[in-house]
Amino acid sequence: MIDIFSYFCIGLGLVFWFWGTWPLLGDRSVLFKLHSLSVADTLGSMLMIVGLLLKIPREWPLLVLALIALSIWNTVLGYVLAYCSTGGRDA
Repeated sequence: MIDIFSYFCIGLGLVFWFWGTWPLLGDRSVLFKLHSLSVADTLGSMLMIVGLLLKIPREWPLLVLALIALSIWNTVLGYVLAYCSTGGRDA
């Protein structure tokens, strides 16, 4: 049962990865495209790591560290992109 849930998480993570790249083909703003891509990639990567955590629980310290790093660094990257897009002025 855990193997099925693990594969489900990994598969859903792949779906999020591909779903996040779909808006890149549209004609919306660059910031919208980057935002949707980064959110979908973050969620997809986190789901894959959760799937790996279920599959190989002996590696939990590294996988939890990867989850924390993904959530912090992708959030910080979003704020940096938003700050840079405003030209450094307060939004």
